[in-house]
Amino acid sequence: MDTECQSQLSTWHGYVDWKNRPALTNRHGGLRAASFVLVVEVLENLAYLANASNLVLYFSEYMHFSPSKSANSVTNFMGTAFLLALLGGFLSDAFCTTYYIYLISALIEFLGLVVLTIQARSGSLKPPKCDLQAALNVPCEQVHGAQAAMLFIGLYLVALGVGGIKGSLPPHGAEQFDETTPQGRKQRSTFFNYFVFCLAFGALIAVTFVVWVEDNKGWQWGFGISTFAIFLSIPIFLAGSPFYRNKIPCGGPLTTISKVLIAALLNCGASRNSTSAIASMTSSPSPPIPTGKECGENSNRKEVGSIETPSTSLSFLNRAVSDTPACSALQCSVQQVEEVKIVMKILPIFACTIMLNCCLAQLSTFSVQQAASMNTKVGSLKVPPASLPIFPVLFIIILAPVYDHFIIPFARRVTKTEMGISHLQRIGIGLFLSIVAMAIAALVEIKRKRVATNSELLESTKPLPITFIWIAFQYLFLGSADLFTLAGLLEFCFSEAPVSMRSLATSLSWASLAMGYYLSSVIVSIVNRVTGISTNKPWLSGSNLNHYHLERFYWLMCILSTLNFMHYLFWATKYKYRSARSSK
Repeated sequence: MDTECQSQLSTWHGYVDWKNRPALTNRHGGLRAASFVLVVEVLENLAYLANASNLVLYFSEYMHFSPSKSANSVTNFMGTAFLLALLGGFLSDAFCTTYYIYLISALIEFLGLVVLTIQARSGSLKPPKCDLQAALNVPCEQVHGAQAAMLFIGLYLVALGVGGIKGSLPPHGAEQFDETTPQGRKQRSTFFNYFVFCLAFGALIAVTFVVWVEDNKGWQWGFGISTFAIFLSIPIFLAGSPFYRNKIPCGGPLTTISKVLIAALLNCGASRNSTSAIASMTSSPSPPIPTGKECGENSNRKEVGSIETPSTSLSFLNRAVSDTPACSALQCSVQQVEEVKIVMKILPIFACTIMLNCCLAQLSTFSVQQAASMNTKVGSLKVPPASLPIFPVLFIIILAPVYDHFIIPFARRVTKTEMGISHLQRIGIGLFLSIVAMAIAALVEIKRKRVATNSELLESTKPLPITFIWIAFQYLFLGSADLFTLAGLLEFCFSEAPVSMRSLATSLSWASLAMGYYLSSVIVSIVNRVTGISTNKPWLSGSNLNHYHLERFYWLMCILSTLNFMHYLFWATKYKYRSARSSK
């Protein structure tokens, strides 16, 4: 009996190693295991952003897409990649461990990059070169047929791989820490901070070195570097296999959510009481894990499954628990209902971060065009406007260690709490900084246009006598906002979601990014349509940026961000952490 008890204590409940054996507490998990994930993230984001940041030029110069089609193709590619993170998260929760989802996704991205590299290297697989000076009236031949098929097959294999990685890698790293101890929770918080740091570090290499290679040595070399980076990430990830602990999949989270929602709707006419809830809990327990082990660390903490009666919040969902369901297949347990309630409470927080990502989208559009109209020299060095994304990346790289090693320890001493700054406070700080960033962007644009007017350069395309460093201020605040919100949202979704839905919930952070970019395009279109009707000249149209009313657009974004922040405060103040230790 003592031997059996000792064996039980020495293993992680609900976790296995890479050989599907019980994970051992003294061997698996911890910072050592998570460090492999951080190195892999540098290489993974390098491989992705090296192409995404410069892909619009590849489409226009080599595939002969129009500027608008090039921009739309890149937007669709990036949006699809981030939305597919939801698929990666779902598969990690439902069928395979995050360990295998990452490996499968990395191989898919590798195959896609191989296809793109081969096409970029072979002239016969691309449209013929176009000499605009020799044939001014002859349009360039746009990629079509089998060549276009090869391009988009490679591109969307990459998107599928990126989505799977984004949906599995962050939760895989976070799973390595023991959340039943204060030290484990602090280490997990540090992991998410440095995950964003590594993401930014990979982006820094991508938008500097790899973009330079693509512009000066050829796209085949740029795709080749990305291919090598993602290929190198696989053996590095595998090297950590002896140290990983992998959460056992707990069944399809979307199935549970759909089942509870449909059951609540169909049972809306049925009456129920607390005794029927207990009876239902007994008669329809949650589906067991295939291995028969607990799903998650239930030994030392109170989980949703220990609740015998439904909570009073979101009471309409309690109708899903019934002795006489409308359909026997829709019989739900109290645990399943409470898990769906947790997800429903997370969704408003997630929705409030979409506006921040909409503001971030301006960094790669109007902010770059602003900088292009200004003096981009720093001493004798001329900085290309397309390199401006370096600013937020550098700010994140600097701020992440400062936040983790100085701000958080100071906040812990002041507040005398374990976290120092809670997840929701961190997200709120990021949303507030986005408001400040948009206000600064509007003021800088007013100053830029005033300089253009005073210099009599409103109708000119010459650089204005004002340094582009002014644009760096909005990058500083938006970069800081991104650090606070992305890391905070990743950790919030992971720690608050039910154990069976953690990967899917964490993937919401990437879905928010995709939706923010899509929302930005929608807002610009609406603004142009409305202002075009009322003033006969849209705010954001034409070939001369000096004729834009960009400052008005930034003030509009500032107002929308303020309303979004107030909306966030409403939900954040109502939200109650599902465990007592999180609310301290």
